[in-house]
Amino acid sequence: MDSAPAAPGRMGIPVEVQEAMTYLGRLGAWITQRRLELDELDAMILASPDRAALTNDMMLSLSVWQAIKTRYDLLLVTWDSGRVGPTERERLSALIWGRLDDAVPGSPTSAPAALSGLSVSLPEACRLSDALAGQLRSRLNRSPQNDQLTARLRDLRAQVERLRDQARLEPPVSQPTVLTQVEDISARTEDLASRADRGGDIGGLLGPLEIRAATMERDLIVGNTKRRQAQDKLARARELRASLERRKTELSGLVAEAVGSVTPAPKYAVPNVDALGPVPSSLSELDAYLGRLGAVSRAMQVVQDAYSKALNDRTALAARFEEEVSTARGAGVADDPDVTALARVVAAFLARRPTPTQVVASLVDTYAAAVRTLAAAEEGGRA
Repeated sequence: MDSAPAAPGRMGIPVEVQEAMTYLGRLGAWITQRRLELDELDAMILASPDRAALTNDMMLSLSVWQAIKTRYDLLLVTWDSGRVGPTERERLSALIWGRLDDAVPGSPTSAPAALSGLSVSLPEACRLSDALAGQLRSRLNRSPQNDQLTARLRDLRAQVERLRDQARLEPPVSQPTVLTQVEDISARTEDLASRADRGGDIGGLLGPLEIRAATMERDLIVGNTKRRQAQDKLARARELRASLERRKTELSGLVAEAVGSVTPAPKYAVPNVDALGPVPSSLSELDAYLGRLGAVSRAMQVVQDAYSKALNDRTALAARFEEEVSTARGAGVADDPDVTALARVVAAFLARRPTPTQVVASLVDTYAAAVRTLAAAEEGGRA
């Protein structure tokens, strides 16, 4: 990891606000990364045959880190999200450049006992931590390249676990084969880890295994996604087909009602859902089947619109005739013998089943024309 950030200012000189903000941000990131590194080194020491010889150095490294972290927490309290004045800036400088084993005037807590007797400032403690971590890495034979290989092995182990989870989602017919392949990758990963522990060079062997694992994970994810898509489309196709079958029954009733109520009636056939055949199971066939179901749905809508309009036209004619009768009454010509005769003819044709709508439309127009003519004559006679 990177070395600790350079500290701003010097002892007795208030820290500039912008420098303090930049330093605290970098120092916080460094502290977090150093702790992760120390945890990893600690785990290696526990597994090392030289555990006893390395434990004291590890404890010292952790103590230095804790002292740095404690002083960093005091810095954050004093910084107070940037709400600092001259007094706080002076205190920040004292916290940075003062000894870690001394209490800082105005600080809420005294310095920790982790570095008791070690007269170092915060920047010096950070450099000491870098040196101690480097020493531990050297004694554990942890070069940067080895660190990278260790990280890649750790990532590969995690990928193997993901592969196992994905393999369990495979269909029963292919699951045993896939699981066998996953276990082979797992065994090869552990073999490479053992070689690395013995000091062997695994750089050239790790890459191909990573590629194989990544390719397999991709294929498993894609395959599982396609199966979920097929299942979703299958459910949608079954639901749409059942809906169309119910709609077919309703449309058949609508057609029968329209044919029995009006003439001429539309001449559309209700689409036969059974002609589509059973719902397929493969993804490619499902796409085509859903397309045919959509075409049937649109055809049914045409049938519904046409026969509904035929019924609505008859209802509209009856309503218009009632309006014209009201107009005749308002004009005082409803009792005229000719108007009365026309009204009886219109009513008779409206009562027919099926109703000849075109004839009724013409009769209603005639009735309306007669009412207006007689109403105009009546108005002229009164004038």
